[in-house]
Amino acid sequence: MRHKHSFRQQREEEDAVRVAAGLISERYTGISGIEFRMTYYHRSSNPVLMERTLRFSPTNYACFHVPCAHEGCTGGGYDLAPVVAGMSRSGKTSAAGRLYCHGSNGMIGHGSIAYKVTIQYRQRGA
Repeated sequence: MRHKHSFRQQREEEDAVRVAAGLISERYTGISGIEFRMTYYHRSSNPVLMERTLRFSPTNYACFHVPCAHEGCTGGGYDLAPVVAGMSRSGKTSAAGRLYCHGSNGMIGHGSIAYKVTIQYRQRGA
């Protein structure tokens, strides 16, 4: 029963973080869509763990923290919010880079992602 309680509590905390981030339509009024294309890497003989695409619309929460996909990682993940904020301020439509997980699982430098972010802006006057 303790496990269910901690899962429920964790879920409530995650929901509170999403709500606190606000909606994309509120936080980034000029954005009509955001797409993240990510390749997850880990330390092994076959370094590509998976490829993933996430799409966000104005009705989604502006919470861009992506969890680490490495088994056993705690406290890690990738925060793409600063990337979106910087792109929005400068009006950029695309950006690419790499982020490293700083969580713990007993292995330093266990995971990273290569990302490409594409933002679509609303047309002025629309």
